[in-house]
Amino acid sequence: MPPKLRLDSALSSGELIELAYAKYRLENQSFAARVTELLGTPIEAGFRLLPLGWAATINRIAQQSLLRALRVATGSMQTAPQPASRLKHKFLVAASGGVGGAFGLAGLPFELPLSTTLMLRSIADIARSEGADVSQPEIRLQCLEVFAFGTKREGLDSGQSTYWAVRLSLSQMIRDAALVMTQRELGKNIAAPVTKLLTKIGSRFGVLVSEEVAAKSVPIVGAISGAIINLLFIDHFQTLARGHFVVRRLERKHGTDAVRDAYRWVEARPPNE
Repeated sequence: MPPKLRLDSALSSGELIELAYAKYRLENQSFAARVTELLGTPIEAGFRLLPLGWAATINRIAQQSLLRALRVATGSMQTAPQPASRLKHKFLVAASGGVGGAFGLAGLPFELPLSTTLMLRSIADIARSEGADVSQPEIRLQCLEVFAFGTKREGLDSGQSTYWAVRLSLSQMIRDAALVMTQRELGKNIAAPVTKLLTKIGSRFGVLVSEEVAAKSVPIVGAISGAIINLLFIDHFQTLARGHFVVRRLERKHGTDAVRDAYRWVEARPPNE
């Protein structure tokens, strides 16, 4: 059944269906729940096996991985809208997980920069397929922004949107960092606005990386399961990216206020895929 149209909505019935699918992708996905279903045991069991100081280590590696990905992942992307290819990037990320899964946290400094770069390329691919110009610094940073989605934000009421709250918290930082990136390349010395943005996104990305590492630390997980967990990891971010850039496409047509208002009242529904 199509969503009910409101007389004050600028979006068509078809666009509201797209928005309902996007809302489901952005608000109703849980990486931890999918991994728990795969392993048959909560990933908390893996957290108990991690060494002391693991959280700081993972956050540091996560931020370094985002910087490396930002430098190299989108540089060769074509700008003409084309269908996104999800399978190629999934295969490569799964392969890196098969190797990294055998080494656990010790393999993270080698595995995560590679897998993050591949995931960001896939996110940029999805953005391009939704009509975004990934040659523009602000669009590249909107791709990076996807790594901040997918975790609940503290202090929000149950009816509030985590997605829009995260976007609001990052919007000015993205504009500031994009301005710097239009003026110079990301060299060895990173400008303060870019560092600030990477730190903010990295802290949220680190939460999901921690869940991935914990899952791989469960004793039953070997190289094969590590590859499967990496498949779930990239699929999680591909799903978020599709939702995010559908919303962005609708914003380019109708404006942010109109889309955000429709997002509030439209009922999330799982895509028929």
